[in-house]
Amino acid sequence: MEPAGPEPSLYTVKALLILDSLGQRLLAKYYDSTFPTAAAQAAFEQSIFSKTQRAGGEIACLEGLTVVYRSSVDLFFYVVGGCQENELMLSAVLACLLDALGHLLRKEVEKRWLLDNMEGTFLVVDEIVDRGVILESDPQQVIQRLGLRVPEPAPYGFVLFDYLAGGSEQRDVGDASGRE
Repeated sequence: MEPAGPEPSLYTVKALLILDSLGQRLLAKYYDSTFPTAAAQAAFEQSIFSKTQRAGGEIACLEGLTVVYRSSVDLFFYVVGGCQENELMLSAVLACLLDALGHLLRKEVEKRWLLDNMEGTFLVVDEIVDRGVILESDPQQVIQRLGLRVPEPAPYGFVLFDYLAGGSEQRDVGDASGRE
């Protein structure tokens, strides 16, 4: 009887990277010893960036690894797994990361806002992947766990009640009292 291949493992993510538009590291989490030194990590990041910066796809096989990636404004997001990993699982991690960061930043995810909220970015990453194990792929669950407040519009009934009760008229009268 021949072996059917590598045993399934919970450790599906080898690395999670966020690079800027020049290929410089903004955030990198490596979860195993595939790239043991900082120099090996930097070389891998440059290699992956040069091969994906102009490519239109979302999945690549580089250096025997499965890489799922996406760009957003001036950032590149990468989730790296082994060569036998399920691309859909890695893609779900990437989508969760982008959606959760979008809620955190309340804007399109871009470098300036990401750098201003780096501690929240690390918390989001740690809620999604821990030591290479995918913990969560639902961005709403990540947001809920972190206690991030998603702004909700005021219910229409309260705005209508305020208008009918004269709340807005009182502000108008106060403004017309001669104050500039």
